[in-house]
Amino acid sequence: MKGQKMDIGVIGLGKMGLSMTRRLVRGGFRVVAFDSLKSRAKKSAGVGGKPAMSLEKLVDLLEPPRVLWMMLPAGSAVDVTVGRLRALLRKGDIVVDGGNSHYRDAIRHRHYLQRAGVHFMDVGVSGGIRGGEEGYCLMIGGETAVYKKMLPLLRALAPDGGYLYCGPSGAGHFVKMVHNGIEYGMMSSLGEGFAVLGQSPYAAGLDLAQVARLWNRGSIIRSWLLELVGNVFGKDRELIGVKGVVEDSGEGRWFVQQAIQTDVPATLIASALFQRFRSRQADPFADRLLAALRHEFGGHAMRKAGRKAGRAGVSRGGD
Repeated sequence: MKGQKMDIGVIGLGKMGLSMTRRLVRGGFRVVAFDSLKSRAKKSAGVGGKPAMSLEKLVDLLEPPRVLWMMLPAGSAVDVTVGRLRALLRKGDIVVDGGNSHYRDAIRHRHYLQRAGVHFMDVGVSGGIRGGEEGYCLMIGGETAVYKKMLPLLRALAPDGGYLYCGPSGAGHFVKMVHNGIEYGMMSSLGEGFAVLGQSPYAAGLDLAQVARLWNRGSIIRSWLLELVGNVFGKDRELIGVKGVVEDSGEGRWFVQQAIQTDVPATLIASALFQRFRSRQADPFADRLLAALRHEFGGHAMRKAGRKAGRAGVSRGGD
């Protein structure tokens, strides 16, 4: 700690990590930044951070007790980094996972680091590319005493009222998982609604961008997502330049699995997740079977396909 401010190390300098570095610097923090891509680490100097070319150097440049905030893809990248940090840090240091990790991973990492006397906090972060300017919504899990120590840092990253202590380890990532599941449903609903508008008898006279902007002026469905819909249609009314392939990064799957485990009928969000699976299939096997069955039982016309039709099953996109 330095005076009333913390030094902080940021690990992972993608769009979110770099913009968080900028916001922290503006908040008066000294930020040391590392990314496995040295070109990204060097970019942090442009927003006021101090680049570190290795995790070892990052740790050396920070005064204990250290705070290291990871913005990494969920899974092996986080596991490997936590393992390396455990060997480098001292008792009383704090590791924060601000990525979209599974909440059970947060609990596992907390136990693993706790044995070395290192604290662990899981913080779900929402805000997208605007978070650097407008602030990030932060959902926090971990020890209450550590949460209180981190308040200056959290206040610098979030807008007024934009952070919440959600409970013990895993709670922050659990709340973020639910947040992202809701996001899946909202996006699918917007997609279906504007598809109906675009195929309606009034489609020729409707400016879909203006409809989106109208609905954001006092209607009950106003939202940032709706604002983004207006931006999208303002650029490309027919979405000619967009291919309808939608990836998923894992949180929707975890949400649906959790709903099943707790007997919650989350049918809308499950449907939104499956819609993403369908978007990644060309000429789906299930639809070919439906067409063949209609032909078999009713003699209905069936379009013939070439010999290169795909196999059965759902293709998993890049998580």
